[in-house]
Amino acid sequence: MADTQQRLGRWYFGGFASAGAACCTHPLDLLKVHRQTQQKERVGLVKMAVRVVKSDGVFGLYNGLSASVLRQLTYSMTRFALYETVKKRLAADGKTMPFYQKILVASVSGATGGFVGTPADMVNVRMQNDIKLPPEQRRNYKHAIDGLYRVFRDEGVMKLFSGASMASSRAIFVTVGQLACYDQIKGILLNTSVFEDNLILHFTCSVMAGTIATFLTQPLDVMKTRMMNAKPGQYSSLLACALDIGKVGPLGFFKGFIPAFVRLGPHTVLTFIFFEQLRQNFGEIKE
Repeated sequence: MADTQQRLGRWYFGGFASAGAACCTHPLDLLKVHRQTQQKERVGLVKMAVRVVKSDGVFGLYNGLSASVLRQLTYSMTRFALYETVKKRLAADGKTMPFYQKILVASVSGATGGFVGTPADMVNVRMQNDIKLPPEQRRNYKHAIDGLYRVFRDEGVMKLFSGASMASSRAIFVTVGQLACYDQIKGILLNTSVFEDNLILHFTCSVMAGTIATFLTQPLDVMKTRMMNAKPGQYSSLLACALDIGKVGPLGFFKGFIPAFVRLGPHTVLTFIFFEQLRQNFGEIKE
């Protein structure tokens, strides 16, 4: 245990850990997108899963997986890299970040990662939602790179960053909920005599961080998904999107909350378990 406590994560560990988690939780993410993009029809999570499997088979649940992995290798790798770099530099000077500073660093890291990951995020949403459309209306991207190229070719480079402000705003909240809160909770629990730096601690902290992140991000997540999947000119502004969602009441902003929690919770847990295992086994030894 003493050795693992002295190891620090490398800048790319977060991206790899998040990509691994995405491979495990992608079906839940796909169902969440389907729930958020439906307008009047209310279909439960299980019924939605059955519908997807009947329509496109079991592999239909993994539609858009390449875009999901690419998103994590851009969005999550960027935010983890920035956060861990600041944390590592302070650790080299024998310092630790107070909670307010963790929130600040996580906010900047999240905003930057959200912007960098917007193109892959948009293609991810489109690929996941494709199977809901009639065959003649489907975009049929072969994979994430094909999707990025076709958006660039047919709709222009600016379209790749459609919804970037919303993606960055959401990324701020999810990064605060995940990285800053995970770090803070882990530090508090390590100072007790109950926990040690092991799998039980990592699981406990990540469950709590995932819960916080879901509450913080759900309203923005719904609006982001709607705007990224909207037809050209459907929404003139973020306010127009919010008003459209609000027609069904305040709960419209939390549509798909349960699948979002079911997806974000396990994704957060797996991300930090993978991250901590990478850190403990392959991290840089603190001098």
